[in-house]
Formats: sequence, structure tokens, C-alpha cells
Amino acid sequence: MGVTRRQLLWAGAGIGAAGALAACSGGSDGSKDAAASGDDSQRPRSGGTLKVGALGKASSVTRDPHGTQSNESDYLILSLVYDTLAVPGEKTNTAPRLAASWKPSEDLKTWRFVIADGAKFHDGTPVTADDVVWSLKRLRATPAGASRLPGIKPEGITAEDVKTVVLVSDYANAELPLLTRLTTFVMKKDTKDDQLAEAPGTGPFKLEWFRDGNARLVRNDDWYGGRVLLDAIEVRIFESPQAMANALLAGQIDVASNVGAVAARTAETRKDVQILRRPNDMAMPIVMRTADGPFADARVREALRLAVDRDAMVKQVLSGYGTVANDILGTGDPQFAKDIPRRRRDLAKAKALLAEAGFDTSKTYDLLTSEDISGLAESATLFATQAREAGVKINVVKQDSKIFWDDTWLKAPLYTSYWGTNDSVVFFASKTMVSEAGQNEAGWQEPTFDAAYRKAIGDADATERSKALHRLQEIEFAESGYLLWGMADGIDLAGSAVRDLPELPGYGRVQLEKTWLAR
Repeated sequence: MGVTRRQLLWAGAGIGAAGALAACSGGSDGSKDAAASGDDSQRPRSGGTLKVGALGKASSVTRDPHGTQSNESDYLILSLVYDTLAVPGEKTNTAPRLAASWKPSEDLKTWRFVIADGAKFHDGTPVTADDVVWSLKRLRATPAGASRLPGIKPEGITAEDVKTVVLVSDYANAELPLLTRLTTFVMKKDTKDDQLAEAPGTGPFKLEWFRDGNARLVRNDDWYGGRVLLDAIEVRIFESPQAMANALLAGQIDVASNVGAVAARTAETRKDVQILRRPNDMAMPIVMRTADGPFADARVREALRLAVDRDAMVKQVLSGYGTVANDILGTGDPQFAKDIPRRRRDLAKAKALLAEAGFDTSKTYDLLTSEDISGLAESATLFATQAREAGVKINVVKQDSKIFWDDTWLKAPLYTSYWGTNDSVVFFASKTMVSEAGQNEAGWQEPTFDAAYRKAIGDADATERSKALHRLQEIEFAESGYLLWGMADGIDLAGSAVRDLPELPGYGRVQLEKTWLAR
């Protein structure tokens, strides 16, 4: 839940098992049951306008599908207007979207993606391989482009024919289709930057108007992906989760997206409000820079990981809407290494490691954070209190979102991050931890980790790949720059008339084409 990185973050490279709909007054499961029993009022129907609240700031609005999106509202709008080649799936991590199918070469380096039949832009022109190639090259040319399409150089993106796109990787990559779910928004070839406001997409909704981060989108009746139920979606931007939750409770919006645990607690007694809970949806790690600075010594990083009280963090920061984590990103991966012993608080060992490393406990160290999502700044404040018990003095500095992503992310010695994705260990490895990753948040370079990653994605033997994936997680657990204390549940609030909101975590929750209103 990040791309550039914010594109990866929120709606987040997705994903995993479906969430559970709790505290409902007739959610998606209920509507299916009612339909099965013959209640016409609960059968999926067309029509209506869904009003969705999403977090963002008007000062950070962008219209560029391949640009830096520091607003969740921007990503939601772009995801409804533009399609990616693939999306998160209910049964598999990666399901077809604009690309109907894909096939690798025997060496897993060359992949062919075939465009879906009937795919058109909103102006009626067909989508061609040239459009996709142009879009991917434009994406690749962004500052974070190497991380968005790792291992693929611009010359490795070509059109074989009018419907077939060829991607050639520098190394074997069995996970390459997973990368196309994230930010591969397809635009018409040769779209100019000054045309972005009117550029047609291919998605299930067309943009009718856009003002200061708020937008109205209308149904694309000619969408190749099937029947779209809602007449329109109106996206309203909110600067705080509380303001968005209040708007939902007052009936001003139908959905409060990614509203957080505090709002969920407030809404628990309301019978007219549904709470959609996606377990283990968002990671909020503390990042310790490994390349240089006060946390470059692995013993210091281990000390900080031993100083945190993970149970208290989950209880206090997430109000119990989450689970304890073990410093390895991608907890929803089917091959997540659950056999690695959980790291527990040990203040005595933390102090001993700091002394052994010669860490200067007389200084105060800044922990930089933002208030982009509910609980992020609070996690930094509680961690600072806990670290003091190990002798480490930390000063929490809250920054404006734009300043944080422009000046702090990827650069500061100590800062918070967050990712709205959870289903793939190798996703995080490729994006944030291999030596060449353009979004290497901790500046970590470890040859043994790089080698394990290459084997995990490139070995044709499933058993050997599994062993390599386990080894990769062992190295991450022991040496990386991440302190991942817990996983937050993703939480949306919805009015009682809303049906079939997507239950997939991460990026899956922006797929609103099957959502409908029972009124």
C-alpha cells in the first residue's frame, strides 16, 4: 500500500487472501445470499452514483498516471480511468486485465503479453501494442522507472505485432507478470504532458470532471472487461481520516476508504455502517539506513528491533486491528517463512549490542514521519518512547507529505514508511532491497541477498526456488534495514446500501466496477 512509489503503496503491489466483512448491515456476502434466496432488492443492479472518500491534499494533486502520487485519491481516480496490464486476482496473485494472457520463454527472460480483445480507449480507438510499448517506456523513463520494471531496459520493450508486447528481462524472472499489476497504466501513444487532463484511458470509468483533487467519473459502457454496474463514481478528497469518517457517518459519502482503526472503533456500534476489514493489509515499517550513518552497523539495527514492544504497538497504534510482524515484508505470501522464530523484546541484549557497536547514546536521533495514513505518526511516537528504555533518544519529526517524499524518503537515516501490499516477498525484494533497486529504502546492498533473490525468481525447479525464497527471508530477517513491528488491517467504512465492495487487500480494493448500490 508506497511510486512513483506511492503508486505502489496504497491501493496497494496488492494483495493476498480476501478480507472479512465484519460489523455489517448487509455486505457483499449478504447480498449474494439474498440473491440466491430470490430477493430481487438484493440482486446486483445497474445505476446510482457511489460517493467515495479518499485521503489526499489539494497541494499534492497529480494527473500523471506515471508520476509521483502522494494522494490516495489520485491513485483511485487514475486506477478507474486507466487499466494496467494485470491486476490482483481472487484465486491467484496476478490476473489478466488489459493483457488477456502472457507466456514466457523457456529461460524465463522473454515474456509475450497479448492485449485483450475489444480493448479500446475512451475515444473509441483500439488499444495497440504500440500504445503499450510507448506507455511502458514512458514509465521506465521516470525517476523510479528501474524499480517499476526491474531488469527491463527500454530497448527490451517492443511490439511483436499489433496485439503482442514483448518484454525482455536481463535475468530469468518467473514473477515478471506480477510487476505489471502495479503502475503499468496504458495511455495513447505520444500523449503530451499538457494533454494529461483530457487523455483518454481504457478503464471501466471515464473522467467527467476534476477539481482540486475531487472528481466525477461516469460508466464506460464500451469497456472490454464486462458490465460496469454503477452509473458514476464521485471521488472526494479528505486531508484526515477523521474528517472522512465523519463525512461517512453523516451520510455525505458512501465509502470512507482506508480510514483506519480509530474510525472503525467509532463505527462499531452503528448498525447503518459496514466495516470492511482486510487482515494484514498494510505494512508500516521503520526504515534504518544501512549504507551509512548511525544505523549502518548491523548490531545497532538489531538493537532497535529488540527494543520495540510489538504487542504494545499493535494494541495501541492499531487498536488491535492488526497483527504482530517479524521484520520480513510480504507476510501474505504463501511461502512466507513462518518457521523463523519471532523476534521478541529484549532490552538487556539491545543495550549490550549498542555498547558493543560503540553507539553514541548521548545524542538524540530524528525519526522522520508523515501523517499520510492513520497510525503512521503515532507508531513513530510510541516507538520513540520504547527505544528510550534501551537508551536510545529519538525525536519524532512530522513532515508535510510532499517534503517527506521529496527530501526524506530513500535518504534519511531513520524514517517511517508504509506499503499497501502484502502478498509477495519477492515484490519487496525487487522494489526495495536488492542492490540495484531504485527504491532501496535503506540503501542496503548485500550480495548473498541478491543471489538468493535471483534464484528465487529464476530457478525453474520449484523446490529449489522455495529454498532460495526461504534463504532470502532469513537474510532479510537478520540484516536488512527494516523494523517491521506489525501489519495493519485495511479498513473501509461503507453505508448500508453499498454492495460488493472489493475484498482483496492492497491494489485489489480499487477494482470498483462490480460494486453496486441497493437503493
